[in-house]
Amino acid sequence: MTEFWETAFTEKQLIWGNEPTASANLASDYFARMGIKDVLIPGVGYGRNAKGFLDRGMSVTGIEISDTAISLARSQLGLQIPIHHGSVADMPYDSRPYDGIFCYGLIHLLDPAGRAKLIQDCYRQLAPGGHMIFTVISKKAPMYGQGERLGEDWYERGPGLQMFFYDTGSVEREFGPHGLVALSEIDELMPGGGSFPFINVFCMKGEMT
Repeated sequence: MTEFWETAFTEKQLIWGNEPTASANLASDYFARMGIKDVLIPGVGYGRNAKGFLDRGMSVTGIEISDTAISLARSQLGLQIPIHHGSVADMPYDSRPYDGIFCYGLIHLLDPAGRAKLIQDCYRQLAPGGHMIFTVISKKAPMYGQGERLGEDWYERGPGLQMFFYDTGSVEREFGPHGLVALSEIDELMPGGGSFPFINVFCMKGEMT
C-alpha cells in the first residue's frame, strides 16, 4: 500500500487538486456548528482536506504514511500543521484527545482487521462528546464487483489496491458499536471528470463513554 501511494503522489503530484472534497467541506461546517476546535485527520495525504478546518479556526493534526505527500503538503500547499509520519495501523501517535476526527477515502482500502482497528483507535482518541466522520466508498460505485473477489464486498482492483464497498448494513455493522448516529450519501468529483458515490458516516462519543 505504501509503495502504491508513493508512486501515485510522485507521478501526479497534486493528483486530486488542491481544493477540499465535498465531504471535507460538509465535515468542517458540521464541526464548526458543533464547536469543535481540535481535529485529527488520519490519512491526511498532501493536506487538501485540512484547509476547510483551518479556515474555520480549528487546529489540525494529520497522520500520513507517504513521505512524498507530506512534502507536497509543505511545499505546494504551505501547510505547517503537525503531521505524524506513519501508518494509521500504528495509531495512536500521541496521547492527545481530539474533539473531531475526519477520515476521507481511507478505511475502505484496509482489510477487515485494519478497518476494525482504525475505527476503534479513532474512537478511543475521540474526546467525550466529540464527533468523527468517515467518508467511505459505496457499493453503488461503478467499479463494485470488479477485480479478484477477496471476500464479501471486498475486491482487489489492482496490485496493492484492495477496496471494500459499503452499504447501510456494513456501515451499521462496523460503526454501530462506536457511536454511529447517522449516515448520508454523497457524490464526490473525481480527477478527469465524473463522480463516484460515497457515504459519510457520522459518529459521536457519549459524554460518559
